[in-house]
Formats: sequence, C-alpha cells, structure tokens
Amino acid sequence: MARLSETEITARLETLSGWTRRGEEIVKTYKLPTFPAAIAFVVQVGFLAEAAGHHPDVDIRYNKVTLALTTHDAGGLTEKDFQLAAAADEAMG
Repeated sequence: MARLSETEITARLETLSGWTRRGEEIVKTYKLPTFPAAIAFVVQVGFLAEAAGHHPDVDIRYNKVTLALTTHDAGGLTEKDFQLAAAADEAMG
C-alpha cells in the first residue's frame, strides 16, 4: 500500500476524533471505565487488526489504552492506518 501525501494525511485526520499525528504514526489514547474494560477493548482491537492484517502498537496503563498506527513496510502512514483507527473508534461505540 502506498504512503499517503501530507495533504491526504491532514484530510484523513480531520475525519477522526481524538487522533493526532506523531511523526510517521497516528496516535490516540482511549479511557475506559475499568482495567478489565481496557483489556476487553484491546482484545477487540486485536481481532480487528488481525482481520485487517495490520497491527498497532498498544500501550495499556490501567484503564487507558494508547494505540499507535503506522505502516512499517511502507515507511509511513497509509490508508490502512486510517481504516484501523476508524474501526477502533467504532469498537468503542
């Protein structure tokens, strides 16, 4: 998958709530009500990521889950990153 241009990245970020750019990745921290809810969310994202063949970096800190997305084999952000970001947001309801 081809890397997105700066214009495409900016446009796609505007369609997502709470996602920010950090270098060559997009990042969002979700706050869940409890630690078990955070783990359940990570499992749900794990299944979404596996189905998409695209795997985020995941950081869990009690009830906060941070996802960082980039397409390593493309050397930056691609449509895959934004598709998985939207799917993760949808999983939160």
